[in-house]
Amino acid sequence: MVGTVEKNHASVNSNGSLHNSNGAEEKLDELRRLLGKTDGDLLKIVGVGAGAWGSVFAALLQDAYGHFRDKVQIRIWRRPGRSVDRSTAEHLFEVINSREDVLRRLIRRCAYLKYVEARLGDRTLYADEILRDGFCLNMIDTPFCPLKVVTNLQEAVWDADIVVNGLPSTETREVFEEISRYWKERITVPIIISLAKGIEAALDPVPRIITPTQMIKCATGVPIENILYLGGPNIASEIYNKEYANARICGSEKWSKPLAKFLRQPYFIVWDNSDLVTHEVMGGLKNVYAIGAGMVAALTNESATSKSVYFAHCTSEMIFITHLLTEQPEKLAGPLLADTYVTLLKGRNAWYGQMLAKGELSPDMGDSIKGKGMIQGVSFTSHSSSATR
Repeated sequence: MVGTVEKNHASVNSNGSLHNSNGAEEKLDELRRLLGKTDGDLLKIVGVGAGAWGSVFAALLQDAYGHFRDKVQIRIWRRPGRSVDRSTAEHLFEVINSREDVLRRLIRRCAYLKYVEARLGDRTLYADEILRDGFCLNMIDTPFCPLKVVTNLQEAVWDADIVVNGLPSTETREVFEEISRYWKERITVPIIISLAKGIEAALDPVPRIITPTQMIKCATGVPIENILYLGGPNIASEIYNKEYANARICGSEKWSKPLAKFLRQPYFIVWDNSDLVTHEVMGGLKNVYAIGAGMVAALTNESATSKSVYFAHCTSEMIFITHLLTEQPEKLAGPLLADTYVTLLKGRNAWYGQMLAKGELSPDMGDSIKGKGMIQGVSFTSHSSSATR
């Protein structure tokens, strides 16, 4: 079914990527009108943070809307200076040569030679450099379209209309506090879509949970109605490979409904929802549960009974926590339950739990693992425990 949709509604860009022509310009024009954009005034969208999901999200937007160059500008910020080690460069070279479309694209862009040199050890590649060519350091096996990369945070965000937070929750507050300094003289209020999964625990002045959207509100002063959370039962690499997936964008109806329409693709269905708290907290907790699921799977030799018992305990605890946080939480069903389920099945957190149980990794290795990036479940637990001390 997905293949049929692509055949009917997709065409090839000059850079070799696909773009969807199924009403894309109309959706873009509608969002531009809501934001008060006039002819010649670009809608500026910037992703902050270039992990797997943040990079894929920017690439999805670039594929869908990037060819409307007179109407929208899509860019992504990541820190400069992160080098690519020799073994990763060798693997990247193998990936490039296994994909004829990627190989041709790099040759056409006169970018192939540097990957040959890196493979031979004659050149050092950098994460922002390969991101421009469509490679995420945390997801080398899934090439995507080339992206416009900015390494200066002020340049990236100072006049952005929509900012997509692709940072880990542990870095969200710090980076958005810096961003707030660049927004002091802004007249218009930006829209912020947070992809971050994780929460902080605080005791002062009263015990409470702080979510990434609340961190952003506190750091920037942007009203909460302009800050939304997007999450769902999906794996970044699978979404970019156009495997059917869905997600929810949660927050004020003023922006969740038009943004859901703007982000929706034939293979990526986005729904709007007003329950920001439940979805955001569960988006953080699921990563902790996924580490446990990986450990259970490894220690019981993939016992279906053991995994189902563990899943039942997780869902019971999630229901209890959501009722502590809000009077009428979203029911733990549909996409919210599926989001937890797919994370327990597959992903870096479940993988980390398996490696931990097998003794191939240890907790003292930290929350950033080579080739996987930030393990959110680890960073969440360590950050929350330190916040309560």
